[in-house]
Amino acid sequence: MRRLYTLAWWLVLPLVLLRLYWRGRYEPGYRQHIAERLGFYGNIGHDSQRRLLWVHAVSVGETRAAEPLIDSLLAAYPDADILLTHMTPTGRATGKALFGKHGSRVIQAFSPYDTGWMVRRFLKHFQPRICMLMETEVWPNLIAGCVARQVPVTLINARLSERSLKRAKRLSSLMEEAARGFACIAAQTEADAARLRQMGAANVHVTGSIKFDVTPPPEILIRGTALRAQIGTRPVLLCASTREGEEQLILDAMAQCDMQQVLVIIVPRHPQRFDEVARMIALRNMMLCRRSELGTNWIGPEVQVLLGDSMGEMFAYYAACDVAFIGGSLLPLGGQNLIEACALGKPVLIGPHTHNFLMISEDAVNAGAAIRIPDAATMLQQASRLLHSDVERIVMGAKAKAFAEQHRGATARTMALLEPLIK
Repeated sequence: MRRLYTLAWWLVLPLVLLRLYWRGRYEPGYRQHIAERLGFYGNIGHDSQRRLLWVHAVSVGETRAAEPLIDSLLAAYPDADILLTHMTPTGRATGKALFGKHGSRVIQAFSPYDTGWMVRRFLKHFQPRICMLMETEVWPNLIAGCVARQVPVTLINARLSERSLKRAKRLSSLMEEAARGFACIAAQTEADAARLRQMGAANVHVTGSIKFDVTPPPEILIRGTALRAQIGTRPVLLCASTREGEEQLILDAMAQCDMQQVLVIIVPRHPQRFDEVARMIALRNMMLCRRSELGTNWIGPEVQVLLGDSMGEMFAYYAACDVAFIGGSLLPLGGQNLIEACALGKPVLIGPHTHNFLMISEDAVNAGAAIRIPDAATMLQQASRLLHSDVERIVMGAKAKAFAEQHRGATARTMALLEPLIK
């Protein structure tokens, strides 16, 4: 089955490269470092006398989630460096912003396409001591290549939705072989662990979500405080990590609701959509201010929407808001991470579709840290109620912060599982 999978990769590879070029129209990073995706890393060197620990974080969310793990690895193994690979340029940029402080101890590259041959070139070039895949990354040829070279493969902060499990079962022989290749899996929840075992994985442990251990950078919080000062005393609703189709629903609902005194911050999940969302706002004759053009200016009372068209500032937006709606949940897209908002003590609103973060979302609702809403109109109604009820908002924010605090510790548990594999 894996041979057919590899053949399929080679057949679609021209289309994959064409897609890179196409996406590069809006994100130039997709047209850079293409040779790395094909297994050529001649321009990236590494001191062969030092151990190399490989962490693969596909995009922005996984890279940010990996921060406490990478910081712990660097502290625990001073004789080792980190190879951090990605699949998206935004993930790579986020990694540079987060880990540039470590200098040459964190090496960045794009992960090779899973053709087998490209994976082998990658492994021969870098010779990592261990492979740590973040969250949902299961690549059959990559795992098989590591097993052949006796490189232990682990799945960290692992999650697997019921929907993903059903898809995996359609390719059962391929995915079961890949699952058996994991030396160790650190799952976020008992439900994730059970589904991973159904897929054929062994040595699965429940460690919790590392995302609870992410610490807001002080300089970003200072930036958030400054942004709040530019806004003034107006109530602020943040719509964080919104996905395609959701901004239209939110903007249409705003036209039907009394949100005159509220500043709505919209931060699209994908940067290539910043201009598209700006056009949506302009077409509705709403007064718009873009974060990229704000500088040190005040945000006047006539501004209805602040477009968060900046990278690496999500904690700043959370710090500046009073209530946070987490995007990707109004439409069947699986939801996004609500932990960062809770960590900063912000009341959270989530839509009906959170299957990518199902247990964390349910636990947050049960803890009183989050409210689940059915649609955009209800979201704005609930937000308005919280924004104009100081006591309820403060109590809910305190519950959110307590929820985030009580789930910390996943990084330490994960490090304990990794130690025998690294040593």
